[in-house]
Amino acid sequence: MSRRTLVVGLSLATACTLATVPVAAQELAVKFPSAAFPLGTHAAPKKTQKSVGKGIDLFKVRAGTSTDGYTVSVLMPSGRDYGQRATADAKAAEVEAAGETPTVQQMIKVSVADGPAQEVYMVRVGQWAFKDKDKAAKTVKKLKEAGIKSKVDYLGDDGLKTTGPWSLNVLVVDAKTFRGRYAASLGTSVAKRETTSSMAKSAGALAAINGGFFNIHTAKNLRGEPVGASVVAGKLLSEAVPGRSAVVLKGRTARITELKSAVVAISQDGARLDVNGVNRATAADELVLYTEEYGAKTPADNGADAIIDANGKVIALRASGGAVPKGQRVLHGAGAAADWLWEHAWENWTVKVDTRLTDLRTGKLLPLTPDLNIVAGGVGLVRNGHVKITAAVDGQDSVNMILRRHPRTLLGVTRNGSLILATVDGRDPGKTIGASMPEAAQLMRWLGAVQAINLDGGGSSAMVVGKKVVNKPSDGSERPVGDALLVLPK
Repeated sequence: MSRRTLVVGLSLATACTLATVPVAAQELAVKFPSAAFPLGTHAAPKKTQKSVGKGIDLFKVRAGTSTDGYTVSVLMPSGRDYGQRATADAKAAEVEAAGETPTVQQMIKVSVADGPAQEVYMVRVGQWAFKDKDKAAKTVKKLKEAGIKSKVDYLGDDGLKTTGPWSLNVLVVDAKTFRGRYAASLGTSVAKRETTSSMAKSAGALAAINGGFFNIHTAKNLRGEPVGASVVAGKLLSEAVPGRSAVVLKGRTARITELKSAVVAISQDGARLDVNGVNRATAADELVLYTEEYGAKTPADNGADAIIDANGKVIALRASGGAVPKGQRVLHGAGAAADWLWEHAWENWTVKVDTRLTDLRTGKLLPLTPDLNIVAGGVGLVRNGHVKITAAVDGQDSVNMILRRHPRTLLGVTRNGSLILATVDGRDPGKTIGASMPEAAQLMRWLGAVQAINLDGGGSSAMVVGKKVVNKPSDGSERPVGDALLVLPK
């Protein structure tokens, strides 16, 4: 059977598997699933169990064996390793002219709840056993000398049929017996990134995982900013991306939903202006709210800063580019928004900041009380017991993010409200391969989740238990991230 034929068949097999993985019973909130591992050969996994605290158990899970080897993937003019058929055929002709034998391989990105299936093509050269990686590297060197860009690829990363192996850490927090609480942390500031273990240590957490995606497309000193809603102790510290999945934490309860935030500045003269963002870089003509948690100066963009106290009184109206005073907030305006502040936010006037956060599943407002915490959004995986991958609304609808295997940080809630936190290590050929998004959804259903999301993954994936990182981050060391979810003793 050719590798191309194998890919086409696999896309159908994956769809069948997603529909037939059994949803674990309510008791699995405190018991590890007895069903076979849902990936690979579906054999029983190896596992160990450790009690972390009352109602909290850590499972280390190992499954599968290594049978994948290496190939060489040729890069397209776009810089990606895949493209349309005509582009792939043209690139294959170049490879053949260089004296190598190419294979044009079809790849199918399966459809998700909010995005269609996608057919793309790769050009590959050779296939070697795991121990012969150096032979693949020599082929890359030969192609480079012919002016063709390529890379060594581990076949286990493809998202196609594999036998593994997989290495997981699963933390189960039983809703019936756990007596602590959950919280979110952005570390010492919103702008600054910090490791999950550092945030856990500062809060005295029993356990923690890294949170949602953070903004890597902003200034380097601001890249701790969550991409999506973030609430810490009742304060909105990052606005929602409408429709993006998030984790709502209140006391010892956790649930997954989609959120929308609305922030409005209302001057005492009745003038109103929408606040476009919270604790992030400002675009042209935007009004952005900065809180003392921001940890950086407001933009020096010839705009205006209205410093307001807890009651909305304007303490000062200044040129932009200053710090946020402790205990106060700053409304920063750029362009037209700056003009609005100069006209409607005079010193000693009152400017009320009205903040509303709406649960899009219930349509109700979420009161911003001190016990409310929200971890910035990720990709929806499971909803009401069924696989529902919402990659497009979460900005992750691509071949790389959906089909390819990466390290994953996953969160799920069982029927009785228990919490499942899991990391799937990856990017470690021969030891652990990570998971695709459909595989991540299968894993969470297998573990008993009826609601589940994919948080930030890759080198960001980290689980901390006590004072120790219990998984193996793929960067080789723990990566600083934007936020974290904490399991606290009280």
